[in-house]
Amino acid sequence: MSEPLLELAFEAAVVEWRGPPPYLFATIPEAQIGDVKWAAREASYGWGCVPVTARIGGVDFTTSLFPRDGGYLLPIKVAVRRQLDIALGDTVRVAMTIARR
Repeated sequence: MSEPLLELAFEAAVVEWRGPPPYLFATIPEAQIGDVKWAAREASYGWGCVPVTARIGGVDFTTSLFPRDGGYLLPIKVAVRRQLDIALGDTVRVAMTIARR
């Protein structure tokens, strides 16, 4: 990723979204959605998806935020969940960066 547009940190419960399991996500807190939408203007690559670099429990990974109901979901990759033993209903602390494309 290139120049950071937005760096943020938050805690969120791990939730499931409809679809074939095991798709688990952290919901971006409502108070930070406006900042994400602002950064998404320059970072989104289509369909409202926003590429990010995230860190949970010392594990870094890249993914893309999914837009949902006016907010965003951060997918938590299976490899990250297994390494950190993250399950549905857990609370995770996330550090996330959105950068210019």
